[in-house]
Amino acid sequence: MMISGFTSHTADVNGQTIVYARAGSGPALLLLHGFPQTHAMWHEIAPDLAKDFTVITADLRGYGASSTPKGTHNYSFREMAADQLALMQSLGFETFHLVGHDRGGRTAHRLTLDYPKAVKTLTVLDIVPTHTLLSDLSHEVAKAYYHWFFLSQPSPMPEAMILADPDTYYESCLLGWGAGVLSEFSPDALEAYRQSWRRPHTIRAMCDDYRAAIEFDFDLDAADLHRQVACPALVLFGAQGKMAECYDVAGTWAPRLADMQAKAIPGGHFFPDTNPRDTIDALRAFLSRV
Repeated sequence: MMISGFTSHTADVNGQTIVYARAGSGPALLLLHGFPQTHAMWHEIAPDLAKDFTVITADLRGYGASSTPKGTHNYSFREMAADQLALMQSLGFETFHLVGHDRGGRTAHRLTLDYPKAVKTLTVLDIVPTHTLLSDLSHEVAKAYYHWFFLSQPSPMPEAMILADPDTYYESCLLGWGAGVLSEFSPDALEAYRQSWRRPHTIRAMCDDYRAAIEFDFDLDAADLHRQVACPALVLFGAQGKMAECYDVAGTWAPRLADMQAKAIPGGHFFPDTNPRDTIDALRAFLSRV
């Protein structure tokens, strides 16, 4: 799916091929998608922001049309973050604003921890910190976010089960976590997601992403619990989403973000797809203040 007004490109960075789209002028702004999506999730939001920013929307490694290396160790958020930093540096941006939803938000948080001088502002959408989710797991969260533990099972079990009917499985994910109904999603965006998640190597890579969260990211985050992100940060979350139902989302981030704002957006987990207008307004209000 082409985002209106954007041009598509590929970059060979950090040993990976990263697919991205670009438009606009002004300060650099990197948008990162989540599971089980691609950079097409920003199709309504990116063109608006490109009026005032140089907007880059990228597929994470393992997702969309970006490369899918073998091996769980390749899918830690540290590795994903290194890709995106290298991408932005290859485009001539030593500093940039950073926004991430779901897995993209976790990648963005790790990028800001590992490369604090590169990030002007950090925005995370509808997540609590990875360490919090895995260390303080209630039965409500385990039931709603069961996919963390299903996808992280040893290969090839989850891959084989998903391959039997990828659309049914991944669409059930889009409809989970307080999303609503499939008709709330753009047909073009849905088709882009389906083209991606039907590929066996992408299914395997997305499972490895979740395996890495438990096998690598939990320990990486535990080692950084004493650290705070210093740059201005915004936490957005779905007012009707499972994260808001199960956590004080802002409260989980307060110890980790020194200069934080937080706001609930009407909708569930996928509010950037289903409520782009309020998402744009919240992002613009935050970015205009900083």
